[in-house]
Amino acid sequence: MKVVIAIDSFKGCLSSHELSKCIKQGIEVVYPKAVVQAYEVADGGEGTVQAMVNNTGGKIITCKVHDPLMSIVEAQYGILGDGVTCVIEMASASGLPLVPIEKRNPLFTTTFGVGELIKDAIEKGCREFIVGIGGSATNDAGAGMLQALGYRFLDEGGSEVGFGGGAIGKIATIDALHVMPELKKCHFTVACDVDNPMYGEFGASQIYSRQKGADEKMVLVLDENVKHFAQLMEIYFEKKIAHIKGSGAAGALGGGFLGFFNSTLRSGIDIVLDTIDFEDKIKGADFVITGEGKIDAQSLMGKVVSGIARRTKKHKIPLIALAGHVEDDVNQAHQYGVDAVFSIMNYPMSLCDAMQKETTQKLMKHNVEELFRLIKVAKR
Repeated sequence: MKVVIAIDSFKGCLSSHELSKCIKQGIEVVYPKAVVQAYEVADGGEGTVQAMVNNTGGKIITCKVHDPLMSIVEAQYGILGDGVTCVIEMASASGLPLVPIEKRNPLFTTTFGVGELIKDAIEKGCREFIVGIGGSATNDAGAGMLQALGYRFLDEGGSEVGFGGGAIGKIATIDALHVMPELKKCHFTVACDVDNPMYGEFGASQIYSRQKGADEKMVLVLDENVKHFAQLMEIYFEKKIAHIKGSGAAGALGGGFLGFFNSTLRSGIDIVLDTIDFEDKIKGADFVITGEGKIDAQSLMGKVVSGIARRTKKHKIPLIALAGHVEDDVNQAHQYGVDAVFSIMNYPMSLCDAMQKETTQKLMKHNVEELFRLIKVAKR
């Protein structure tokens, strides 16, 4: 019996590593000699840095950067086992939780801290970057990130425009004289799981800026400013970025990466799985086990479960998905390649009780044990 575990964290409860340990224990009660291989996975958002560092024998780096309001905070990124690949969660420096609700205003919030993380990693020898861009507090099209890396954005009078989504509409000139020269040798793979363009009806500002603190008047200003920034990129770099799917991700940060750097937008889970050579790892497996805290229709749209299902289906390996909560609308999961979906909840309990670590650990181990007892019966 060979089982491969690739489960996302149950956010706010157990990490991918902790869940994998429970699953392994449950399997080994029934199959003591089973070969159980566990790999930490994430979809490009929270937990991606830790998962990829752990999978590759890398290390976590902590450094001081500026948060979305330009206050100093400590943020982390990872350097993978190869020593040259950096993995960043932009939310660690420019995420919405870093800004108090009463201070959220995308006219002023900036991605400057993301640029500082990139700069620090470049100075440590990294040239390949994996960047998860979910959970941003910003709508500046990456201008702040670029400012931290040496770009200067000047108004018509030749003065620097400042920071935030409100400033980029004032840009008349892009000055690249002091940009880090190493950037020319860097490649950025950006984890992006939305299709929004930079501006317009379905763009960054219209769809996402309200949750970052924008009122209706701000939304219109931000949308015009991002459009202006996109037009500048087209003029300076002869790149038509604005309507590429995903260019509007994270307040149009996706577009900033595409316009200024050698970058590629990809699904977060695909990046993680390719980094660990997942398809090679599952060869010869009898089962693959995946899951996340809540499985619903969204789980089949670029998340961990769907990414793993594409690969197990290709190799005709049975895939079992486990979750704390399973919605009624997941029947289509079977069409995507998930052979069975289970909730580990065996009896009614409050969300608070269900989120207790000890409870989840016990339920996961118990349900996996019972599942593999059933498998053992079926194999007789």
